Amino acid sequence: MANLNKVFLIGRLTRDPELRYTQNGTAVVEFGLAVNRNYTTADGQKKEDTCFVTVIMWQKKAEIISQYMRKGRQIFIEGRLELDSWETPDKQKRSKLRVVGSNFQFLGPPPEDKGESRPQQAAGYAPAQPGQGSGPAQAKPAAEIEEEKYQEDMGISDDDVPF
Repeated sequence: MANLNKVFLIGRLTRDPELRYTQNGTAVVEFGLAVNRNYTTADGQKKEDTCFVTVIMWQKKAEIISQYMRKGRQIFIEGRLELDSWETPDKQKRSKLRVVGSNFQFLGPPPEDKGESRPQQAAGYAPAQPGQGSGPAQAKPAAEIEEEKYQEDMGISDDDVPF
């Protein structure tokens, strides 16, 4: 019998992404995603439910999300479900279902530059790795460069979106 573990989500970030690095230098980002569902009840009343999901992404995609996404921004995520289980110090078993992202696509207009700096990394984690700077100055205006970076193909085409 075949198995399938695939998730497609479109939602808004509930908090700024938290970028950190593993001991061997691999980037990992975690963020919350709110996914809304609008429906009408049998008696004609309009309702909205919100599902809150934790998403984790790795490597270069983690760094890109950390750089460009902020709380409230909309994103498309493709990934798989993963169950994280642990035991608390008082011996209670806990578990949490989360999405491990494999691809993403920014949705909506690019953010306006309001002079905001990039958010700080989560406290207690290693600083960014050397050699990840933006490089020498470009001949194009900064706003145009940021727009091009935002519009880069993130590995998902319009044909990949199932709706």
